[in-house]
Amino acid sequence: MQKSQWWKEGYDFSQLPEMKTESPGPESRRLHARAAGIIKGLSSQVKLHPVCFKEGFGVVLTDVDGNRYIDFSSGIYVTTLGHCHPKISEAVAQAAKTMMNCHDFTTPVKVELLEKMVQILPAGVNGVQLYDSGTTAVEAALRAARAYTGKHEFLSFMMDFHGKSGHAVSLAKMNGTNGAGRAQGFYMVPKPYPYRPLFKKADGSIDTDAYIDYYEYFLANATTGQVAAFIAEPIQGWGGSVIPPDDFYPKLKKFCQKHDMLLIADEVLTSMGRTGKYLAMEHWNTTADISTMGKGFGNGFPVTAMVADERIKESFEKISASTSYGGNPMACAAALASIEVIEEEGLLENALRLEKYFIKRMEKMKREHKIIGDVRVRGCLLGIELVKDLNSKEPFDEAGKMVYTKAFRKGLAWIPAGHILRLSPPIIMDEEIAAKGMDIVDEAICETEKELGY
Repeated sequence: MQKSQWWKEGYDFSQLPEMKTESPGPESRRLHARAAGIIKGLSSQVKLHPVCFKEGFGVVLTDVDGNRYIDFSSGIYVTTLGHCHPKISEAVAQAAKTMMNCHDFTTPVKVELLEKMVQILPAGVNGVQLYDSGTTAVEAALRAARAYTGKHEFLSFMMDFHGKSGHAVSLAKMNGTNGAGRAQGFYMVPKPYPYRPLFKKADGSIDTDAYIDYYEYFLANATTGQVAAFIAEPIQGWGGSVIPPDDFYPKLKKFCQKHDMLLIADEVLTSMGRTGKYLAMEHWNTTADISTMGKGFGNGFPVTAMVADERIKESFEKISASTSYGGNPMACAAALASIEVIEEEGLLENALRLEKYFIKRMEKMKREHKIIGDVRVRGCLLGIELVKDLNSKEPFDEAGKMVYTKAFRKGLAWIPAGHILRLSPPIIMDEEIAAKGMDIVDEAICETEKELGY
């Protein structure tokens, strides 16, 4: 059991979720209509269920109609330590009352954060630059890789996601809104997907050696041989919480070393305890040459980082690495307090305890439901893949939308991704509340199957 349960103060969890009106309720609909006439480009989760939230505390979100939800979204992987943790909120408030920005000059809280980061990161990772968005950190990592290697091309994985600016977009799937095509020198290759393997062994299991062989072939025949880095999400977020086989990343690191290219781990989503480690790559005893951190890094405050080992960090000097907002006192205070909370409350261990529960529960759901093709769990990063048929594995987008909206109406705030249901509960949860959330998902899937004739 984790050392602190501050988030239970003031709530009777036997009564949660608590739905006083339909969801979205009348006040949510009224306020959303006012906003929607002005703001455009909203996410799919808002379009599917336009609730208006009023406040959050711990693992509970409350909307303007007074409905209380169990949070299985964490603000899309951001409030990993729950909403409004007292220590983090106080740290940000004190910093805001002291000094808000001084560009990239040194401040006492920045020194404390940098030294704390070196303590928690893998041995040898002691170069840091601070930013205010994941995309910015990724773009900086690309520039640093070019500066260090003198090369200019990049390899990335299909269905990974790295951000919404020029080169970050070129690392990911193209669509009509992204322009005529990816930037020159950016290439994509398939990533091992155990449920949908592209390369298989004779027994039908996924063949990670065949993926590496394909990368060799691709490097020799589709690039100029000037690849600066291979960039990867350790676990795909937007792509559906896809976790590669355990032997894959050690092999990928050796491939990169063989060809004198860097390995960049985009850990914006997976860092800071989400998977039960400070960096997800630690699960595979692999240290990337450059990593990006974000989302849960400041538990809701916009602070991200690019980190690198001793060999690479001097390349930061060559790329004009500083930013207007990166490393401001409020950001540093939020990030430092977040690390201290993880340490003091034993939250890495708690995330791994929850993982055991989620694995057991989701495997049971998979056995019981005809539309669940696959389930995936690492710490508190979860995915449920819905299919029309267990043999054909045809994606079931319609079912995904139905399950998402049904569960939200029952009081679960979470994340849709087409036919893959994504869940990212705060790592402060205990098993009792986690079970309540999974009960809602289970009920929503049962109702969906019944309506669709399964």
